[in-house]
Amino acid sequence: MKSGFIGLIGRPNVGKSTLMNSIIGRKVAITSNKPQTTRNIIQGIYNDSESQIVFVDTPGIHKPNHKLGKYLNEQAYYSIEDVDVILFLVDASQNLGSGDKYVIEKFKEINKPVILILNKIDKLTREEIFAKITEYKDLYDFKEIIPTSALKGKNTETVIKVLKKYLPDSIKYFEDD
Repeated sequence: MKSGFIGLIGRPNVGKSTLMNSIIGRKVAITSNKPQTTRNIIQGIYNDSESQIVFVDTPGIHKPNHKLGKYLNEQAYYSIEDVDVILFLVDASQNLGSGDKYVIEKFKEINKPVILILNKIDKLTREEIFAKITEYKDLYDFKEIIPTSALKGKNTETVIKVLKKYLPDSIKYFEDD
């Protein structure tokens, strides 16, 4: 059985919680247009006949202006240490920013597979999606780049399929229910 922990990492409001909810098939994490809605690490569990994938939804990484912001960033960084694979989510409809580049630099300090999720592709044309892939692919050696729309459920099955390639053979951590 393939099983493991997947860290959902990215800036605020890129769709980390929405992606987890979409894959799990129920609302496990709060979603909102307001930044920093996720303030604690939340786990959602995906089960099928051949795998168990535990998603670890983290607070959005941002430039902290106060103690709460600093704490939320620490929670996100802490979760990187305890997962098998990292899903780095970006809002593909936004310009690549210094915050994304900062997070990518943090990945260079770890030795784990990082998969880039270009989220919110429903707001882009096909040409814009290809341009985003080109823009990000030279910044880091991502194991995979997957364009998705978590809100619309587009390519979420591809995310699961790709994750299974990087999960170790392991035990089932949680019961199906």
